[in-house]
Amino acid sequence: MLPKPQNDSMRLLIIDDEENIRRTTAVVLEAMGHEVLGVENRAGALKHLQDGRFDIAFLDLKLDGESGLDLLPDMLKLEPGLEVVVLTAYVSIETAVEAMRRGAADYIPKPFTPEQIRRAVAKILEARKLRQRVAELESRLFSDSPATELASSEPAMQRVFELVSKAAATPATMLLLGESGTGKTVMARAIHASSPQRDNAFVTVNCPSLSRELLESELFGHVKGAFTGATGDTLGKVALADGGTLFLDEIGELPPEIQPKLLRLLQEKEYERVGEARTRRANARVISATNRNLEKAVQEGRFREDLYYRLNVLSIQMPPLRERLADLNGIAANYLQFFARQCGKRITGFSPEAEKALRQYAWPGNLRELRNVIERAVILSGSDEIDVADLPEKFSRAPASVPAQGVEVGAKVSLEELENEHIARILRQSATVEEAAKVLGIDPATIYRRRKKFSQ
Repeated sequence: MLPKPQNDSMRLLIIDDEENIRRTTAVVLEAMGHEVLGVENRAGALKHLQDGRFDIAFLDLKLDGESGLDLLPDMLKLEPGLEVVVLTAYVSIETAVEAMRRGAADYIPKPFTPEQIRRAVAKILEARKLRQRVAELESRLFSDSPATELASSEPAMQRVFELVSKAAATPATMLLLGESGTGKTVMARAIHASSPQRDNAFVTVNCPSLSRELLESELFGHVKGAFTGATGDTLGKVALADGGTLFLDEIGELPPEIQPKLLRLLQEKEYERVGEARTRRANARVISATNRNLEKAVQEGRFREDLYYRLNVLSIQMPPLRERLADLNGIAANYLQFFARQCGKRITGFSPEAEKALRQYAWPGNLRELRNVIERAVILSGSDEIDVADLPEKFSRAPASVPAQGVEVGAKVSLEELENEHIARILRQSATVEEAAKVLGIDPATIYRRRKKFSQ
């Protein structure tokens, strides 16, 4: 089986009983950088479609003793994503309509020029990119978010962005780790947007959202009759992501029965649709995310060790929001601007009391919780700034009502533990590390070192 070419290069099949037509058409297509194979009859066409994947087929409607129109449905059954351009010396409106009805994408009358061939291929390529773009937009429909600023004042997050900038340009499989709501999906989109795959689709699969049978179908597609309710053929998310990025959210929830099939896709770029024995190929960059401890899942036998290592070629740990306090004000302001525009309100910022309340909160729900809090506040606000009254009730409680963390003055603890607790509390009340350093009378670098030490 021939490998699928990269980027805009495609595999094309020419089916014509005239050798001269096959040869001259192949010259035009190969000059465009495509991989071309020519056959003279129905048997040759079906054999090659069975053995390997093709993107476009040029089909003569009058093969020697055979009808190209009758061959067309059989070709599309073997390769549902195939774009067929019919070639005919007997062009008529009726012939064109019938070819389109049976699934052809376009038709060219004989004799044709090289430019007509080039235009047909260009049109199909543009339509394919448009479909992939639509698939990406549909996947984002219910996750519309403010633009993400890929910058940070926190060393831990700066290291994340540095690693992402280096890895995005490679085809490496990546694993995003972190608590729920830390921005793993947003980061996956940022990686895709900075990658060579950015012009193709970003396709998301939420692993715990469906039953095992439906998840397998959503991933790999299915054929008509494969299971109850399968009333037609579907390509699946893997096929949609071909040439782009496949994002597997909450990969730790992937059922054991599907894990070997995903491993095969990662290792060999091959898969089968549900209910079909034919092997298909897809070259998608895979990014996965989880808030689970996959190493523990491997030890407990709930996750395949070989799959874990294939997914974990490059892992990125997303810090929780409580460890990104220097970024909190900027992120909150970004959400505020987004939701204010969405609601048609003119809100310029937060009151000092609201800022203090946001900084003192522990944010167990991370960025997702912050987004929800700011959206709610914008909806409820009746002035040009967000006040504590616009925030949920838990933010208006006195700090003393929040369970104390760490140590207290006078407790039987070391001086180092007391210093660490004092630094942590000042950080929670400060807008930036620099502000906290000024209050403490120490260098910001000292705070970074101490925070790293007492967070271990």
